[in-house]
Amino acid sequence: MVARKKRGTSSPRESKEPVATDEITPPAEDFLKAVYEIGRAGNAVATTELAHHLGLAAASVTGMARRLADAGLVTHEPYHGVRLTSAGRRAALRTLRRHRVIETYLVRALGYPWDEVHPEAERLEHSASDTLVDRMAAAIGEPTTDPHGAPIPTRDGAVDDAPAPSLASVEVGTTVSVLRVSDEDPVLLRHLAGLGLVPGALVTVRERAPFAGPVVIDVGRVREHIGVPLAERVLVAVSRHRLPSRTRRANS
Repeated sequence: MVARKKRGTSSPRESKEPVATDEITPPAEDFLKAVYEIGRAGNAVATTELAHHLGLAAASVTGMARRLADAGLVTHEPYHGVRLTSAGRRAALRTLRRHRVIETYLVRALGYPWDEVHPEAERLEHSASDTLVDRMAAAIGEPTTDPHGAPIPTRDGAVDDAPAPSLASVEVGTTVSVLRVSDEDPVLLRHLAGLGLVPGALVTVRERAPFAGPVVIDVGRVREHIGVPLAERVLVAVSRHRLPSRTRRANS
């Protein structure tokens, strides 16, 4: 189902006129959010990729894509993928705003660690009203990013979500600041926190071994060796600050 049933109405909708945002069901909200997150650059998203992301069978994803296309929220061409319409993008950003404000509120107001808030926000994002989310945001100073560095859409659906390079692509000798990391894997988040790779941290790339070998970085005063797969999960921005060369740890 795409829209919540209303008394005295038939279902499903056959018109391609977009449904109202308060009529979209939680599974449809999850689907739209996934299309946005995977295809942020505006690219079409393959149903197989959506199935993997959502943990659903490919047939279920294809069926949802068809229903959302009938509702005017996505376009779906077999073998070409799924794209959000303008109405679908607004709905996806509305859900993302709720999710990211809730995560930030849990960390700042309730003291949750950053590796525990994603599943809580996944549950609450479908039931919290926009009014409640707006009050949460106001109570913690109208944050612009969540604890993992992801931008929080405004009430009007504006968001600065420009692509950013990963730490794996940074040239040797360059200092960058951590912008954001994925919020879905608590083990990864705890590991990143232990390395100091959190939003705002300054990182200098010192060495990169060939053939996908480890990347040597300075995080503050500490030298670390990390694998390329991990470096690819950390998005960064070039920093104006420069960190001095540091000696290796005694046990490096």
